[in-house]
Amino acid sequence: MLAWEIAFWLCVSLLAYAQLGYPLLLGALARLRGSRPTAVPSAAADLPTVSLIVAAYDEGAVIARKVANALALDYPRELLEVVVASDGSADGTVLEARRAGADAVLELERGGKIRAQDAAVARSRAEVVAFSDANSAWEPEALRELVGAFADAKVGYACGQVRFVNDGGTNQEGLYWRYEMALRRMESRLASVTAGNGAIYATRRAAYIEVDPIMGHDLSFPFNMVKRGWRAVYVPQARATEKMVPSIEGEFARKRRMMSHAWPIVLRGGLLSPRGYPPLYALMMASHRVLRYAAPFLHLAALAASIALATSSVVYAVALALQLALLAGAALAPLLALRALLVARYYVLTTASVAAGLWDWLRHGTPAGWEAPEGTR
Repeated sequence: MLAWEIAFWLCVSLLAYAQLGYPLLLGALARLRGSRPTAVPSAAADLPTVSLIVAAYDEGAVIARKVANALALDYPRELLEVVVASDGSADGTVLEARRAGADAVLELERGGKIRAQDAAVARSRAEVVAFSDANSAWEPEALRELVGAFADAKVGYACGQVRFVNDGGTNQEGLYWRYEMALRRMESRLASVTAGNGAIYATRRAAYIEVDPIMGHDLSFPFNMVKRGWRAVYVPQARATEKMVPSIEGEFARKRRMMSHAWPIVLRGGLLSPRGYPPLYALMMASHRVLRYAAPFLHLAALAASIALATSSVVYAVALALQLALLAGAALAPLLALRALLVARYYVLTTASVAAGLWDWLRHGTPAGWEAPEGTR
């Protein structure tokens, strides 16, 4: 019984720390240490040249709108190059991008998003390379705000704030994303962010890294930048919007695919190696990344321990009842559609997606190519 008790309290403590303790710790550290200055937009005379790169696979329905959005940014036209890298598209993406006025359109063989981005970076010559998804819309001042981060010579990577919009449906991603952005803001002010997002980010050309084609930039870039001596920062004033997957089930499928790309980074891409991490950043990676990816396994271990201990103490009986209530609420959400039940279903399925992504990668590997999630275009 002692082993089960140790397992239960260890798992519960780690889960509570990852979800609640870590944000409180960041807040306390910010008060004790102070925070680094936030980025400010560069003056017009100091703006760098920028290549804004959009990797696209069969994005014919939205690519013209994306190019128009890029060309309408509040950034000197002579300093901005819009590059569309078509990853083997067969639906008119190339033609639509050219008609919309993209400065360069690359027709590439299907090789995946990362290789399309690499090819576009090699083709461009700007001081800063920025990246966006085909279905993301940037606010007019977003690029100017984003590149303002590079006024700090130590910054190699900057990501902006993406707001997910939903015309209906059950997905609760917006709630989670607000929590995630709050963590990212504190991490950036104290040291560097532990992950980015694909909707709006940029790197110095000198800092750009070519990674394995199955390893996305969102997770692999920030920690690799830090290991190379750069800072990776969050610029909340650089804003974009993106349509989210309508349903929780669709979000599960999206995150499952994302995690099949993330697990190779975790297990063989260097994320777990502390070499090159400053001490505070190592704590952030362990707290925000490692424990998050361990969450489904910690939940299963806590549930098993609760079952084993339920008859020995009312504490463990209550713990078991609460865990079963969470699972029951998640199961009932499609029938009752109450907000609390939808949040429970979102939490259970997105936590499960972490383990499902690992299973997919271990079972049959991860393809470099990608498909747009249903309902996001």
